[in-house]
Amino acid sequence: MNFSKVTKKSAQVILNNIKKSKHILLCFHPGPDGDSIGSCLGLYHFLKQINKQVTLIKGDSDLPSNFSCLTGFNKIMAKNYGQLNLKKFDLFIALDASSVEQISKLNPVTFPPHLKTIAIDHHATNTKYADINLVDTTSVATAQIIAQLLFNWTKNIGEDIGLPLMVGIYTDSGGFKYWPTNQQTFKIVAKLSKYAPNFHRAIFEIENNKQPDQLRFKALALNSIETFFSNQIAISSISRRQLVKQKLPAKHAHDSGMSNILISVSNWKIGISIVEKETNSCYISLRTRDARQHNVSKIATALGGGGHPAAAGALVRKSLPATKRLVLQTIQDLYPELGKI
Repeated sequence: MNFSKVTKKSAQVILNNIKKSKHILLCFHPGPDGDSIGSCLGLYHFLKQINKQVTLIKGDSDLPSNFSCLTGFNKIMAKNYGQLNLKKFDLFIALDASSVEQISKLNPVTFPPHLKTIAIDHHATNTKYADINLVDTTSVATAQIIAQLLFNWTKNIGEDIGLPLMVGIYTDSGGFKYWPTNQQTFKIVAKLSKYAPNFHRAIFEIENNKQPDQLRFKALALNSIETFFSNQIAISSISRRQLVKQKLPAKHAHDSGMSNILISVSNWKIGISIVEKETNSCYISLRTRDARQHNVSKIATALGGGGHPAAAGALVRKSLPATKRLVLQTIQDLYPELGKI
């Protein structure tokens, strides 16, 4: 598929660095989603195909089990970036990570002088932290960028590559609901479907593989809903104490889909899920019905996070009440037209 001149040049530079490398490192971002997992696994299989030594690590977070249907899931090493001996690697490719904090939040991320770094991403908030940065904000998912690269690099694409890339695009586009899903997205997905004709089975498995405690978590979140700004903003919130009392794992902060559920109500313009995963440490997920009117990545960035205009997130190291107050004040500062809290 055709690249712009700038992207074509970057693609060739990236491929040249891959060919020169001996041991490549890949890493999921904290709270890995379908795009992080799909783009990493797709690239992982390509690298193995061209006989590269490659290590893929889970990063900070536990792996979501619903993606275990993807080939190579069992090859993921259970380590985070800070636990590695980086002397073993000569190339690190960061996918779907807009900043070094999206590589790891557990320890400061540094790159030793010998380690070449490449970042491939689609977030407008990308900080261009790598030696080589390929950032395409017109792609709805990093997996879309990886697919386009691989279409130009190889003709040997099978289901092991095609399926995770399809999953990455499907999940990050919200099932093709989110901007900037466009004609190019569907061209790429159509081509991937030739290599992964049973993609619908994997997507069904990924979307319908919940555990009972996930439903209990969602029930707790639904019971907590409050509205603000004259019923325009909806927030669900769960405290650390509630999680412990109900014996619910904090990881469901990332897979409950609560912020998406909140914007399914027609009058609620922004949906926000806040979960106190650890004492005085709250994960925030934000969604908007209209990203052109209310860009939630601006809210997330102000809170120390990032993301997309329609979907974003942040981690705030404050108590749940303090985090909620901060979120509401941030929204009022950014969007005074919403009125009073």
